[in-house]
Amino acid sequence: MENEQESKLKALAYNKKGKIEVKLTKEINNKEDLSLAYTPGVAEACKAIKENSDAVYEYTSKWNSVAVVTDGTAVLGLGDIGPLASIPVMEGKAALFKRFANIDAWPVALDNVRLGGRSGMTDVEKFVNATIAIAPQYGGINLEDIAAPACFEVESRLKQELDIPVFHDDQHGTAIVVLAAIKNYLIIAEKNIGDIRIVILGAGSAGLSIARLLKNYGAKEILICDSKGVIHSGRNDINQWKKEFVAETEARTPADAFDGADVFIGVSRPGIVTQDMIKSMNNNPAIFPMSNPIPEILPEKVMECRSDAIICTGRSDYPNQLNNVLAFPFIFRGTLDARASDITEEMNIAAANAIAELARTEAPAEVLDSYGLDKLEFGRDYIIPKPFDSRLLAKVSAAVAEAAIKCGVAGKEINLKEYEKKLHHLF
Repeated sequence: MENEQESKLKALAYNKKGKIEVKLTKEINNKEDLSLAYTPGVAEACKAIKENSDAVYEYTSKWNSVAVVTDGTAVLGLGDIGPLASIPVMEGKAALFKRFANIDAWPVALDNVRLGGRSGMTDVEKFVNATIAIAPQYGGINLEDIAAPACFEVESRLKQELDIPVFHDDQHGTAIVVLAAIKNYLIIAEKNIGDIRIVILGAGSAGLSIARLLKNYGAKEILICDSKGVIHSGRNDINQWKKEFVAETEARTPADAFDGADVFIGVSRPGIVTQDMIKSMNNNPAIFPMSNPIPEILPEKVMECRSDAIICTGRSDYPNQLNNVLAFPFIFRGTLDARASDITEEMNIAAANAIAELARTEAPAEVLDSYGLDKLEFGRDYIIPKPFDSRLLAKVSAAVAEAAIKCGVAGKEINLKEYEKKLHHLF
C-alpha cells in the first residue's frame, strides 16, 4: 500500500498545470475561417441574438456550459480555505462534468464576496450579484462548497433571479444519491418509507437537503442532530433552516435517536458513532456514514457488531460508494438538453429513481472490467451503481428531461426515445 507521502506526491503530480482546458469546436486554418470566427462574420451571430435572445443557444456555447461557482467557504473536508485554494476542487468538478456528461463546465471562484470583504462569512448579497453578473455566458449554475446557512439563501435568491437552472450540489446531489440508495435498501430490508425512523447526524447543507428530499418522498419520522443534539421542539436555538425539521420527541442525544432507528445517515464528522449506538438500531439497519475521508464509524466496526447491516460510505474503497458524480453530470445533461429554467424536486426524485433502478439490473461487462470484478448483483453490497456505469448518462439524463417536460419548466420538446438513444452514443 502507498504511504501518505506517496499518495500526496501522486495527487500533486496529477493536478499539476490543472485538469481542464479550452478546445476549439471549429477550425481556424485560413483567412476565411478567421473572418467567420471573428470580425466581420461573427457580427451576424451577434445580430441574430440581438433580434431574438433565444438564438444565444443556437450561436454560442451557452447551450452546453455550466459555471461551477464558489467562494471557498466550505471546501470538501478542508473547510474555509478561500477561493484561490478552492480552484483545484472546482477544476475537478468541471472535469467530471466533461468526462461523464460531455458538459463544458468552468470554475468561477469568487473573491471579495464576504461580510468583511475578503474575510468572514459569505455575504449573500455580494455573492448573488456577482453570480448574476456572470450568468449570461452559461446555461446553468452549479453552486459549490458554500458554507451553511448562507448557501440556502444564495441558492433560493439565484433561483428567483435567474432564468437558467441553479443547483447546489452539496445539497441536492448528495440527497439524490442517498434517496436512490434508500429506495433500494427498502426493497432489500422489506420496509416501507413511511414506517421507518431515520437519524441524520449533521444539520448543514447536505443533512437538511437529504431530510427534505426523504420527507418529500414519504418519510414520516426523521430525527436530525446538530452539534447540540437532536433538533426537538424544546429547543429555542433553532435557525430558520432547521425549523422545518423540529421533532416532537423525547430523544435528546444522538444515542437516544439511534435507539430503534432503521436508518443512519452521517454528514458530520469522523468517529462520532459508537458500536453501542449501532447495536441499538432496528433489524436490518441502513448505515450510511458519509464523512470523508474518515467516516462517522468505520464499516469494519459496524460489521463487528451488526451482520445484518447494509452499509454505504462516501469512499471508493468500500462497497456502495455514495458519490455525487452519480447524479450532478446527468441532471445537468438532461436539464440543459430540455433547456429547463429550473431544477425541481420532481426532477431530483426522477434522477434518484433512475439511479436506483440501474442497480437492480445486470451490471454490464465494462463495469465489471473497470472494477476488476467477476460479478456484481443487486444486494447488500450493491445497492447503488458504480460511477463508471455508462448507462447512467442515458437513463438519468432522459429521466430528468422527461420530468422537466412534465413539470412545465422545459424550454423545448424532446422525443425522449430518440434522446435516450442519442445519449447512448454521445461518447
